[in-house]
Amino acid sequence: MGKWLSLFALCCTIACGGEAEQPAAQAPEAKPPAEPVTLTVYSGRGESMVGPLFERLPKDAPFKLEVQYGKTAEMVTRLVAEGDQSPADVIFAQDSGHLGVLAARDVLAPLPESLLSQADSRFVDPEGKWVGTSGRLRVLVYNSEKLNEDTLPKSIEELADPKWKGRLGWAPTNGSLHAHLGALRHAWGDEKTKEWLKGVQANAPTRYPKNSPQVAAANEGTIDIGWVNHYYLHRLDKEGRIAKNWSFPTAGDPGNVLMVAGAGIRKNSKNKEAAEAFINWLLSESSQNYFAQEGFEYPTRPGIKTHPDVTELGEDQLATVNQANLADLGPTRAMLTELGLL
Repeated sequence: MGKWLSLFALCCTIACGGEAEQPAAQAPEAKPPAEPVTLTVYSGRGESMVGPLFERLPKDAPFKLEVQYGKTAEMVTRLVAEGDQSPADVIFAQDSGHLGVLAARDVLAPLPESLLSQADSRFVDPEGKWVGTSGRLRVLVYNSEKLNEDTLPKSIEELADPKWKGRLGWAPTNGSLHAHLGALRHAWGDEKTKEWLKGVQANAPTRYPKNSPQVAAANEGTIDIGWVNHYYLHRLDKEGRIAKNWSFPTAGDPGNVLMVAGAGIRKNSKNKEAAEAFINWLLSESSQNYFAQEGFEYPTRPGIKTHPDVTELGEDQLATVNQANLADLGPTRAMLTELGLL
């Protein structure tokens, strides 16, 4: 009976000019959001420096980070040794010299102009395979109770003067020093650089494993002068700090070298789009402000202000350095080895 009643109701509906009621169309099910890509970053920048930045990665970023930390030289050696089997998508290096090594070995992919154009052109690979993300100025750190602007060296060449014997500190195994020596070699030539190194060596500088102990020693008066990256001074407590940084006043002095940290993408990465998004984030205003305000570094993106305690750089003050030349590390290390410094 029920069947017939249903048929009758349908006929009545049609006869009355109506239409049979159709079931409501169901909206298509919303697709779940795509899982973010896992991006493997080989970082030669220390976790204490960039870890806090990585923790600020926006929650809606199309990638999540798997960061492996180590010395830049170690990470580059590992990347080359792994070849096509490397899990790395991005190399985030402490200096452009090692990025240049990877570019020369055809390990890195060309970056799009949309990334390269965000940084000052002085800090971009001429071949477009890496981009600088922040910079550190090579300076002298000095004890201000022993020296002043009148008595400090006016050029890096003066560090070989015998009057500085027993008063200097340096870190001859440090990668930043190697990169700076590479700049000196290209500015002066190998012969002059080697003779200058011999002169500095004759001044019996106190040997340190890295930059920060030199800053502490200058602050304590153990040495008069150290040769370091500028930002280490700003990590000391300002209260009671007597150490200061010194840049050479001579325009273009080869002692005034700005060395950049930077990033590139492995040529065979399967996550190039996500890798580009990561580098874009490193160049964003928020990340550049982090490097400048919390890391005391020089931003590479124009228009970002340096920390108030960090000296602004005049363009004519900096040495004219092709950052790609800092990749010429082999002859520099050979020279240091010959002199018994490595």
